[in-house]
Amino acid sequence: MTQDQIRTLPKVVLHDHLDGGLRPATIIELAAEIGHELPTTDPAELAQWFVDACTSGSLVRYLSTFAHTCAVMQTAPGLRRVARESVVDLAADGVVYAEQRYAPEQHLERGLTLQQVVDAVEQGFAEGVAEAAENGHTIRVGTLLSAMRQNSRSDEIAQLAIENYGAGVVGFDIAGPEDGFPPTLHSAAFTTLRKNHVPVTIHAGEDAGFFSIDQAVIDCYALRIGHGVHIISDVTTPAGADPSDIDAAELGVTATWVRDRQIPLEVCPTSNIQTGTSPSIVEHPITRLRDLGFAVTINTDNRLMSGTSMSREMSLLVDQAGWELADLERATLTAAWNGFAHHDVMEDIITNQIIPGYAAIIGD
Repeated sequence: MTQDQIRTLPKVVLHDHLDGGLRPATIIELAAEIGHELPTTDPAELAQWFVDACTSGSLVRYLSTFAHTCAVMQTAPGLRRVARESVVDLAADGVVYAEQRYAPEQHLERGLTLQQVVDAVEQGFAEGVAEAAENGHTIRVGTLLSAMRQNSRSDEIAQLAIENYGAGVVGFDIAGPEDGFPPTLHSAAFTTLRKNHVPVTIHAGEDAGFFSIDQAVIDCYALRIGHGVHIISDVTTPAGADPSDIDAAELGVTATWVRDRQIPLEVCPTSNIQTGTSPSIVEHPITRLRDLGFAVTINTDNRLMSGTSMSREMSLLVDQAGWELADLERATLTAAWNGFAHHDVMEDIITNQIIPGYAAIIGD
């Protein structure tokens, strides 16, 4: 496959952080308006600074860079601009459905209320969808409201998600440092969300072991898993068997549950390499998980911090891990069928955008 073909493919991204996808030039302009000091005011240098700072092998170090992006997302105009530009950029990359996640509690430093944060972001998303349409791109966006797992506001953010569900918000998430902050700390919020029929995805199996995935799906009712790549540690090969032999693989209880129920894994290859979860694309577990029958999807995580896009993530898998068009289509359809938007919305996207888009490439 050529790079041009990959760029034109219709894409679905389920795991993309709003505060991790800003344009460097936008950060510089907004930072100047509020007097926030940045490592550099050159857009190209700032973009490289984020990538370098995040390629440390540490999730904690990776997360620390968000101090700069969140700093410029504390006003309604700033939030609207960031949201609008994010949608435009995703659409230009061929994304036809995106779930954008962010933590409202991180945007209150200049006096906004939680609801005002949500309102500003939703307005920005709507503006971005309209601007993308003017540019010839059709994209739909759903919002995931995240609670920070190291804080104690998950009940409040869960209620915020319930109150805004159906008005742009399509689900709930917890984010932040995973190790030491298991999802079960927020069990009350997850119970409330379940009783109110709000879908949940949970960051798990990124910086903590597969046990965190077990907690997410069994104790906290997660319908999808953010990252989830450490599920591979619950897959073993008997002594003397060829590790590359898929048929010889033995799945533990958690891995079996996740695979058999096709609980989607929101895999973010480049991000996982940056934080030390995997040494390379070639060795990344996404390919083995695909071959074992897990419901894998391809995602960006944080486009700024990883210097990436959906097209780049797909290209890396094609060029370095041997993925083919059929693999990309399968992952895209898996993502689409498991988006938190209503079934009829996702069916329309699949029927009228994804399937024709892939058929066009096959025809070429």
